[in-house]
Amino acid sequence: MARIAGVDLPPNKRLWVGLTAIYGIGQARAKKLAAKAGVDETKKVKDLTEEEVNKLRQAIESEGRVEGDLRKEMQMNIRRLIEIQCYRGMRHRRNLPVRGQRTHTNARTRKGPRKGAVAAKKKVALRK
Repeated sequence: MARIAGVDLPPNKRLWVGLTAIYGIGQARAKKLAAKAGVDETKKVKDLTEEEVNKLRQAIESEGRVEGDLRKEMQMNIRRLIEIQCYRGMRHRRNLPVRGQRTHTNARTRKGPRKGAVAAKKKVALRK
């Protein structure tokens, strides 16, 4: 089993699909990395030789940040926005949409499940 950047690649998938399991590598970047390393992108991950895996590892390291380093950088960027208390930072802190979407309706993914229905039931129960 191929392990690159601290991630076990899925053995039964083609190389370009398997590389997308690494955080920071999408489909286009996976194909470019396979070409740069000189490995056939349509080859299954389980069929890779140790030499090919090493070439891929070197190509990924030379290309830029992936996995842990990239996650850490993203978290630091968000933390910086929160600390300087800019608008985007305040939206992150309150778990609201950051990029200008409306919140009167929708935005349920960021806001979580509705809370109003439970409070309304309690008020009705108290009146009786």
